[in-house]
Amino acid sequence: MILPIVAYGDPVLRKVAKDITQEYPKLEELITNMWETMYNAHGVGLAAPQVGLPIRLFVVDTAPFGDDEELDKEEQEQLKGFKKVFINAKIEAENGREWDFNEGCLSIPDIREDVKRKPEITIKYMDENFVSHTETYDGLLARVIQHEYDHIQGILFTDKLSSLKKRLLKSRLDKISKGKIDVEYKMKFPNIKKGR
Repeated sequence: MILPIVAYGDPVLRKVAKDITQEYPKLEELITNMWETMYNAHGVGLAAPQVGLPIRLFVVDTAPFGDDEELDKEEQEQLKGFKKVFINAKIEAENGREWDFNEGCLSIPDIREDVKRKPEITIKYMDENFVSHTETYDGLLARVIQHEYDHIQGILFTDKLSSLKKRLLKSRLDKISKGKIDVEYKMKFPNIKKGR
């Protein structure tokens, strides 16, 4: 089932999400719905807060980046085959010199900006079967994971922009929160005026 994606301005996007257990109600169904929602919106990642749930869960499938000709063959192959569920994730280390990459977000449609992030991360998480993993990722994979991880920390990519850039985007962000935007997937807008 395709879930509505929560738009910028909703308080759930600002909450530090809570850990869950295997007993979380209908978890398997939720994960299936999150994949379906993400693919429907042509995303490469989706976090539970983006569908209104303040829990530490996100999904990532970087296959669309696998066709990027600017990347070397090895990175293309790595991105093509990467599809994972992250539960109760905790980034344990971020290393290297920050680099810029143009990011967007399903909760903030039509806004893309260069964001600085460290190139390598080590993350501890549980998969959908609650098996624990500690893994190190770099490059675009690390970036996508960092972006989704920020969501479960109550952080949006726009928070990482300069104060000037934030001021320049303010009216566009306000329009998104009020639903004054054309978007090709189901969304829930926090500041839509009732009775219109």
